[in-house]
Amino acid sequence: MAKRAYTCGLDAAIAVMGGKRKGLVLFSLGDGPLRFGELRRAVPRISERMLILQLREMEASGLVHREVYHQVPPKVEYSLTAFGRSLNTALAPLGEWGEEHMERIEAIP
Repeated sequence: MAKRAYTCGLDAAIAVMGGKRKGLVLFSLGDGPLRFGELRRAVPRISERMLILQLREMEASGLVHREVYHQVPPKVEYSLTAFGRSLNTALAPLGEWGEEHMERIEAIP
């Protein structure tokens, strides 16, 4: 696999964030670990398959940690890594900007 080259920091950040719902998953995990079903309810309009794919990509990128508890019934929790928390912190101002301009953005045809 070839090493990726980025033109700037924003390019690199967007490469890690690629995916329509990853930001919402990061935001949802910001308050602490969640199980899969809790994440599915927290992220609107995402299929189970897509959430699984997004979580796998985020785990491979080092943003999310998957903890498997060997018990009956099986339990899996997802949490942010330090890398994921740092990205969440960096995205906070963007979220605030979106909140501030949501009406204008929704009005765009």
